[in-house]
Amino acid sequence: MGNKGKRQKYYIERDLSWMYFNRRILQEAAKDGVPVMEKMSFLGIYSNNLDEFFRVRIASLNRIAASKEKALKDNRETAKTTIKEINKLNATYNREFEQTVADVTAELAAHGIRLLRDTELNEEQQRFVRNLYSDKLNGLTNPVWLSEIKELGGSGDDGIWLGVKRTMWNEQKKPRADYALIKVPANVTGRFVVIPPSDGFSNIMYIDDVIRFCLPLIFIGSGKCTFEAYSFKFTKDAEMEIDNDLDFGVLQKVASGVKSRKRGEPIRVIYDETMPRDLLKKIMARIGIDKLDTIVSGGRYQNHKDLMAFPDCGKTDLKYPRLTPIEKCELEGEEGIMDAVHRRDRFIHVPYHSFNSFIRLLREAALSPDVKEIRATLYRLARDSKVVKTLICAARNGKKVTVVIELLARFDEESNIKWSKKMQEEGIEVIFGVEGLKVHSKLVYIKSRSGDIACIGTGNFHEGNAKVYTDYLLMTSRPSIVREVARVFDFISKPFRQVRFRELLVSPNEMKPKLLRMIDAEAKEARDGREAWIKIKINHITDTDIINHLYEASKAGVRIDIVLRGNCSLVPGVEGLSDNIRAVGIIDRYLEHSRILIFCNAGRPKYYLGSADWMPRNLVNRIEVLTPVYDAAVQRDLLRTVEYGLRDTTNGRIIDGHGTNAFPDGEAFRSQQELYESYLAEDKSERCMRTKADITEENAENTRI
Repeated sequence: MGNKGKRQKYYIERDLSWMYFNRRILQEAAKDGVPVMEKMSFLGIYSNNLDEFFRVRIASLNRIAASKEKALKDNRETAKTTIKEINKLNATYNREFEQTVADVTAELAAHGIRLLRDTELNEEQQRFVRNLYSDKLNGLTNPVWLSEIKELGGSGDDGIWLGVKRTMWNEQKKPRADYALIKVPANVTGRFVVIPPSDGFSNIMYIDDVIRFCLPLIFIGSGKCTFEAYSFKFTKDAEMEIDNDLDFGVLQKVASGVKSRKRGEPIRVIYDETMPRDLLKKIMARIGIDKLDTIVSGGRYQNHKDLMAFPDCGKTDLKYPRLTPIEKCELEGEEGIMDAVHRRDRFIHVPYHSFNSFIRLLREAALSPDVKEIRATLYRLARDSKVVKTLICAARNGKKVTVVIELLARFDEESNIKWSKKMQEEGIEVIFGVEGLKVHSKLVYIKSRSGDIACIGTGNFHEGNAKVYTDYLLMTSRPSIVREVARVFDFISKPFRQVRFRELLVSPNEMKPKLLRMIDAEAKEARDGREAWIKIKINHITDTDIINHLYEASKAGVRIDIVLRGNCSLVPGVEGLSDNIRAVGIIDRYLEHSRILIFCNAGRPKYYLGSADWMPRNLVNRIEVLTPVYDAAVQRDLLRTVEYGLRDTTNGRIIDGHGTNAFPDGEAFRSQQELYESYLAEDKSERCMRTKADITEENAENTRI
């Protein structure tokens, strides 16, 4: 089923709503009370997000806008309008960004950390920088004369460039200028250099400024001249051109597509606004920008994504206090996790809980003589993946291991290809997804003589993500669910078989129509005068059919509360249409990523968790899974997570369809902190109860003796 629903007047284009989301990250960097090093990180995240957005989404819009196909006329006009609106927002937000960078830099100085420019060094620091050039930079900073460069767009877009203007004077004292480019080797040297302290400050320099200072050394032998250097960067179309007519496998196609990224066309340029016009004109001519592309004048420094790795100079008090992931008491001890799951459903909620519990479950399965088979879907993999290593351990121990790996996980393809080859070498059966359908579901199936187990998650089985993404992982032995998880793997293996699911919601099969029916059922309850509500925690809502049905439910009187991270094409709070819909977006230390759906269901609430957002790509073009949740303890936890998000007044912002991002009213409440403290208190209570039970048992044993 496609996304053919008629677009409401109140529908925000996906890419505009994304700009509003990314601005929430920028606003967090400007907010009082956020530690200054965390502000630097948010600035880096904002910049990195914007780079990827232009590489992928704006690249797609540009392709549509440039299309000559008659059938794409409406899409073409929408794309052109959206690009213009995004460029306006980008210009506005860029001014906010530059001001925020200046404010945060000043705040750093107030804490004794100072950014020095090339013109601000004392004699000791100048010697340090010259020695740094001799030891490390010499040979890494090789200028190329602009006159020798025909096209710059063919170069990689993963760094910063310095445009250098060298001015010399002849005997008549007439100036003559020539121009060169230097690629800043930040990928080798790092972006920031800690230099000797002075005046009570810890001092840091951008590597860009180190190069500026060293220009006389780089151009040694030039005679009497002056140098000016101005930074710029460009972003290229990252869409992979995979020729499906080529006669080789999916693996080779994707590997080829990854390499083809370097040949993408530039679509955005950001440059130092003080750059002389003559130098700017020459650079632009060699990059090759057209009228639909984005050109932004900015500050002295580009590639602010590097701020995510800004040195803290040992001042850890300028960051959030570390929250140690909780090792759940019920999943520790001598009892195996598989035995615990056979007694009742278990869950972990990372990063509040430790991902180690999942690794331990896999390890138990890899070693257990009862386990005969393990199947897993893997979307993104850590570079040093414990998950893969444990699955390899299972294969070496004689288990049949099948892994479905998604090669088209954007920007992680190379890592996934590497691991897929390693797994094949170890005897694991590797399935490279389904042609035309991304496998985005998060599933593990463990076949065991003592009872099968399934894991259904909202996020990737990725140790790195589990430290910063909020995700649920349900572990269950309920036969009705476990059987259907096994059938999802059968469907992936043979995607053209007709498979029906009674418990799971599976896309592209029947997830969307079932979701629409549940929304409509709430509307009917409301029209009949009965209690009706929907509570959702999700990343994105852009599907027009879903939005139209939510609007109809709101008009019928259904209360709809949404905790939503990113794209939101729905407009809450419109009188007579969506005045019963409320949406809150949370930006905090962790990236909100879990998907939770709760429907009133005539007083018998239905709970779901899983991998799917409410976007056409998830509901139509991917294999996604949502599982019902029946365990009362897990249900209570899911409800608390959603309700805490809705109560968040310190890090939650009201989503209104206009990008205002105002804070909700009410007492100060920070949902992520409150959740962590609740989990900590519960675990402490559980350990205390276990200790008392152990003492009671020991006393009883002593009495018997």
